Amino acid sequence: MIRSLLCAALLLGGAPLAHAALSPAERRIGERVEAGYEPTVALLEKLVNQNSGSMNLAGVKAVADMLRPQFEALGFTVAWKPMDAAKRAGHFIATHKGRPGTTKMLLIGHLDTVFEPDSPFQTFRRDGDFASGPGAADNKGGVATMLLALQAMQAAGTLQGANIDVVLTGDEEDSGDPLSVARADLIAAGKRADVALDFEGLSQQDGKDMGAIARRSSNSWTLTATGKSGHSSGIFSAKAGDGAIYEIARIITRFRQDLPEPNLTFNVGLIGGGQSAEVDKDGVRIAVTGKTNIIPPIAVAKGDFRTLSEDQTRRVQAKMQQIVEQDHLPGTSATIAFDLGYPSMAPTPGNRALLDRLNVVNLRLPALRERPGDIGVLADHFIKKYAAANGVPERPMSARARQAISAHRWPGNVRELENAIERAAILSESEEISAELMDSPDTVIWDEAENRLHAQKALMEFLLTQ
Repeated sequence: MIRSLLCAALLLGGAPLAHAALSPAERRIGERVEAGYEPTVALLEKLVNQNSGSMNLAGVKAVADMLRPQFEALGFTVAWKPMDAAKRAGHFIATHKGRPGTTKMLLIGHLDTVFEPDSPFQTFRRDGDFASGPGAADNKGGVATMLLALQAMQAAGTLQGANIDVVLTGDEEDSGDPLSVARADLIAAGKRADVALDFEGLSQQDGKDMGAIARRSSNSWTLTATGKSGHSSGIFSAKAGDGAIYEIARIITRFRQDLPEPNLTFNVGLIGGGQSAEVDKDGVRIAVTGKTNIIPPIAVAKGDFRTLSEDQTRRVQAKMQQIVEQDHLPGTSATIAFDLGYPSMAPTPGNRALLDRLNVVNLRLPALRERPGDIGVLADHFIKKYAAANGVPERPMSARARQAISAHRWPGNVRELENAIERAAILSESEEISAELMDSPDTVIWDEAENRLHAQKALMEFLLTQ
């Protein structure tokens, strides 16, 4: 997951396009990304384990506090913008002043997740190069990737002159009211920027990374059904009617049957009914009371729908309203209220043309076996790194050991090489790391490394040229 996004380092650096070989800056960026992989995963684990459900305002602020020193170390000026007026968490805003006249870039992400403190999904888990947890991809993984990209730019010397604004919102979707306050900082940053990059999780189709040139809207709705209360023995009679829960079930079933169309998603995320049904002030919980032998007089459901155009939004809204108002079950009624969130960004000819242009400047980073000159340099770097980390002497590789690593195919790329060198640096007891240690079947260096690590993704995408 992380590796599929880390190539943003090259993207942000505005490095020159090269088809035959990587430039020195690109090589330094790649090396810094590799060296920063495990520290970035460690930071991601820390961020994920801090609950930042949208309504956990203190938790969202805690994530921002973890990020502040990371950005300040890169020369960014960091500010926290409270959103008390909108009854939401605040925004993390970081600014890097570079050379006048250069491209102004805006990097966008968010601090919150959909998992509130009472959710059972709270903990970071890792299995090799795969990680899961609340916000691991959406959007704490994106923010961690953003940081590593900026760190790689700093290592390559491309950050110093860059003009970059970072805006990490406290609530991505339901920004609170008034919108003019809740989104003011993001809108202002967007107006200043020449280019904006969103660090959401990567879009994929059929296992391939995809560029996004449109975004669906985010809209929510609240459905309330009412009926007559009474003993369950009278259910469906002319006097008692069908009850609120059957009415709300009718409407939801009609939504499922009648609403589907291209580019539309709709969902029922929360439902409750009984003698009473009260939605909490945050709109994320429904408290219900009742008994199995009482016909429920009220039922409430909350959900969302997402569209690709504002015409589609209006059409779907009208269709839902019509379903709710027609064909009530006996003794019941229903109403629906809409909260239209952020609008859609429909695809345009200009966006399609941009995507075509970006596809032209895609750059493939060759596999390690295709660049043998890098193997020895990287091996020396890892020897130094793991000797220091483990308190062992820094032993050079013998000539035969260098021949062994040059001959290896490295299906796991740089990550496999790093693990092999780490093991060899620790196990070696002679003055040199021997060829026998590197390729002896007794050491299982190759097998262990290949089984632990997946083949490194080798696609770098350039979305911006200076």
